[in-house]
Amino acid sequence: MTETIATRTVRPPTAPPSLGGLGLFTVLLAAALPLIDFFIVNVALPTIGRDLHASEAVLELVVAGYGLAYAVLLVLGGRLGDLFGRRRFFLGGVAAFGLTSLACGLAPNAWALVAARVAQGAASAAMLPQVLATIQAATSGQRRAKAMGLYGATAGLSMVAGQILGGILVAADIAGTGWRSVFLVNVPVVIAGLVLAARAVPETRSQNPEPVDGPGTVLLAASLLALLAPLTEGRSAGWPLWTWLSLAAFPFVAATFYAVERRADRRGRTPLVPPSLFALTSLRRGLVMIVPFGVGFSGFMFVVAVALQRGAGLGPVPAGLALAPMAVVFFFVSLAGPRLVARYGTRVVTAGALVQGAGVGLMALAAWRSWPDLGLVELLPGAALAGAGQALQLPILFRVVLSEVEPARAGVGSGVMMTTQQSSLALGVAALGTLFLSLVPGLGMRDALVTTLLTQLGCVALTGLLSLRLPRTIG
Repeated sequence: MTETIATRTVRPPTAPPSLGGLGLFTVLLAAALPLIDFFIVNVALPTIGRDLHASEAVLELVVAGYGLAYAVLLVLGGRLGDLFGRRRFFLGGVAAFGLTSLACGLAPNAWALVAARVAQGAASAAMLPQVLATIQAATSGQRRAKAMGLYGATAGLSMVAGQILGGILVAADIAGTGWRSVFLVNVPVVIAGLVLAARAVPETRSQNPEPVDGPGTVLLAASLLALLAPLTEGRSAGWPLWTWLSLAAFPFVAATFYAVERRADRRGRTPLVPPSLFALTSLRRGLVMIVPFGVGFSGFMFVVAVALQRGAGLGPVPAGLALAPMAVVFFFVSLAGPRLVARYGTRVVTAGALVQGAGVGLMALAAWRSWPDLGLVELLPGAALAGAGQALQLPILFRVVLSEVEPARAGVGSGVMMTTQQSSLALGVAALGTLFLSLVPGLGMRDALVTTLLTQLGCVALTGLLSLRLPRTIG
């Protein structure tokens, strides 16, 4: 009798997805686009207004519509990536960003541009959370630390470079496109990004995906709209009754959102923003720091763009290039961030706040002494110091926030962080922009600028104090 022994081939476990160098370059390229586009229109707004005969209120909607859609949908974008696959959702978001950029560049009137900008913000919200989630899920150890450092460097550089690039493109008037080129330039970049992403970005998703939290999504959107819509549109609209009613409703809507999310968490479901996520000390304290940093940074960028063009009489290119030292120094200092953190821990962030504060103080002094002859030379020392200080904060903060988030929650964690950052950027433009423009009639452009810069200095001081509560080391 012959004994037959059945054998079974045992397959080795599937290796976790890995994000290579080309894939990292691709997702960082995509991460730069939404941030560049948030700031690129600052120096183009006067030209857009003249060409499309748009009022100041409509021009503010060109900025606010993008920022609101972006902020409101970011957490949902992260959750959908967890659910359906981050690479798939990333490709769809990149393609949608390219199409909406084309619609912005071809807009026949101001309201069509506003609608296209809202759609562009929604596309950004689908694309950007997948970047951080992919880095979190497809890297580990030193490679993750390096990738997060490069992401932070890309984010900070993009916010400054957007304003510089906007000025150059408007002045260049490529093929007679004028301001339209600030949007059309995205199209070839998106095409290249899609080709690279299809080859080099791995697919990742949550191992236990949960369905979308409908009530949480609606309530989060309502909370952010109740806060950001009146702040961004209130001044230009003359603060009508709806703005005050909306601000009064915000704490109640936010409290309802938190209660609904907490109940879902306790029942074992996965809410849109799990309250248990905030049990992570590094995430909670890092998010709190991002708020004053983002408010001060975006408000500064908007106010300087307005002051240099309307007050100092600079054209789009000189106004943009006045901040070039900030961008250059930011880039090179941010590259040293991982080594500094490995040696000194998160006290590097505290040092960064001190350096940034010195830079903002020097720029306020330059504005007070040199106005209206304010440009690249006068702002150079302060801008360079401010850029160095920002580079020692922002990339490290991103690492801190996500350091304890497990890969299965990478999408929701990155979505929460990006929503906090984007909401802070929108708040900064609204708050510091409103302060500056309200002070101009009474104080004049110079004193209004100096006062606003000193207000930003208060934001920098707050980030420095909050940095003392960060965990000393990053996991």
